[in-house]
Amino acid sequence: MNQIKLIINQNIRKFGMIIALVGIALLFQIITSGILLTPLNVTNIIMQNSYIIILGIGMALVIITGEIDLSVGSVAAFIGAISAMLMINYNIPVLVAIALSLLVGAIIGAWHGFWVAYVNVPAFIVTLAGMLLFRGLTLIVLGGKTLAPFPDGFRTISSDFLPDYFSNGNVHLLTMIIGIAAIVLYILNECRLRKNESKYNLNQTTFTTFMVKNIVISAIIFIFTYILAIYAGIPYVLLILLALIIGYSFFMNKTVNGRHIYAVGGNKSAAQLSGIKTRKVTFWVFVNMGVLAALAGLVFAGRLNAATPQAGELFELDAIAAAVIGGASLSGGVGTVAGAVIGALIMGILNNGMSLMGVGIDWQQAVKGLVLLSAVAFDIINKNKAS
Repeated sequence: MNQIKLIINQNIRKFGMIIALVGIALLFQIITSGILLTPLNVTNIIMQNSYIIILGIGMALVIITGEIDLSVGSVAAFIGAISAMLMINYNIPVLVAIALSLLVGAIIGAWHGFWVAYVNVPAFIVTLAGMLLFRGLTLIVLGGKTLAPFPDGFRTISSDFLPDYFSNGNVHLLTMIIGIAAIVLYILNECRLRKNESKYNLNQTTFTTFMVKNIVISAIIFIFTYILAIYAGIPYVLLILLALIIGYSFFMNKTVNGRHIYAVGGNKSAAQLSGIKTRKVTFWVFVNMGVLAALAGLVFAGRLNAATPQAGELFELDAIAAAVIGGASLSGGVGTVAGAVIGALIMGILNNGMSLMGVGIDWQQAVKGLVLLSAVAFDIINKNKAS
């Protein structure tokens, strides 16, 4: 019992986010008479918030370095316009157009990174200028009009599902197979980590705690995949999200460059003295943000099946909110990819639940603002207690 209490105290922010996510989901499940967690609506939540999760991952890295990016919504809109022009006006093949769009996103990120890292212009000013610049360029590229429709192959990434090669008509069997495989891989990885902890005489949780944790997480994975399986299966965009979450989590936690990002945000001067090339780290974090903003713009355009001048509005606020609610500190050095994903899901469930209740967009924005303020206040209160 004492060990469990210690684990909770050491990970209060992480457990707080998870409890908040589960609590909000259960609250809206009751209020909406069970509609929120129906297979159709769960799938909609994933697909409707996919671009915010993508932006939230990139924004988490930016905030961990102690910076901010206000341009991501405009960049997403601009890339959507560029991709539409390439595919619709010039009939460029889908894969080529996607690659070119991501390259443009990287160039935009390098533009921002250059001014922030090497000219020392505050990121707030650089990206605010970028927000205005790329919103204007979006209007120029589209001529103030909507450009549609996209080719069928492009819409697949945002709107289609993994085909079922073992269909029985009721349950998407391929989805269940993938879910079971994910559970097996998760348990094997946890057993490997525990074995390594024992090998190097590191502190371990009790075997009972270890088993309970694995059973709970395995049950969550199974229930989630079953919910997807009884509707239409796994959306392609979910595969993209899982690849990003796993890849960026590994990068931030297991690589030298990932630890450098934390070091730069935690104490830039100390990082410089320890030999870390802080300018280079900051530059590449913004390049990464540009690429992810481009990917989010492609996903959003594909789901909308159109490029519009109004696309991407307030995306930057949703991305910042996802990262901060997920535990990233605006002072830098603190945050996780998984936390940003949980933060994005909290915002997504709030939006979806209030929409199901018939709450207007005005009140939705007000509630989201209060949630963001509460998350920042919670972070500051915890820091004050620690100090």
